[in-house]
Amino acid sequence: MSSQLNRKVITVDGPSGSGKGTICRLLAQELGWHLLDSGALYRLTAMAARHHGVALDDVESLQVLAAHLDVQFRTDGQDDLKVILEGEEVTRSMRTEEVGADASLVAALGPVRQALLQRQRDFAQAPGLIADGRDMGTVVFPEACLKIYLDASAEERAQRRYNQLISKGLSASLDDILSDIQARDDRDMNRPVSPLKPAPEAVILDTTQLTIEEVLEVVLDQAKHKGLR
Repeated sequence: MSSQLNRKVITVDGPSGSGKGTICRLLAQELGWHLLDSGALYRLTAMAARHHGVALDDVESLQVLAAHLDVQFRTDGQDDLKVILEGEEVTRSMRTEEVGADASLVAALGPVRQALLQRQRDFAQAPGLIADGRDMGTVVFPEACLKIYLDASAEERAQRRYNQLISKGLSASLDDILSDIQARDDRDMNRPVSPLKPAPEAVILDTTQLTIEEVLEVVLDQAKHKGLR
């Protein structure tokens, strides 16, 4: 990336349920910038492999797919993010357990990770990029102009996920969700490659007691301070 583009990248990292997905979507709408949901890319690579008949242990072919992944993340002023893979909306289908299992296999392949690293950086285009993930500010965009790290207590994040599922008419166990979140935090923070942690210069926000509107206001103030709005 050029230094010019680095001045137009805002990274938002943090654990599951910290609010980064919602904040990134609202930021992209407010600033009119592109949006990258980095966590979706491994799922989308796995889906593309299935679509093209590529075996999930065919490292060379998977690397090519990852490097040329035809994906778009669209907000279009709506409340929900839409994910488009090769011209087809896959927003819901990409979240199935089957796709998740495939994605875990793909994510274990070093060459695929390397290909997706560059693919993620390719999203940094004018007028700017909001990058949502776990290693956006530390690995993918280390020279980003503004780095945000959102956090919240595991209990609060579990409650948010529980409320989300119940609102959709789905059954859920708060205790199970909390256990899953704690296990995922442990894996993300202690993995040998690209562990979840704030960048040294990141603005760290604990969202446990904050509303989405309050978090957005703080982040927009930081963006204004950097001359980004």
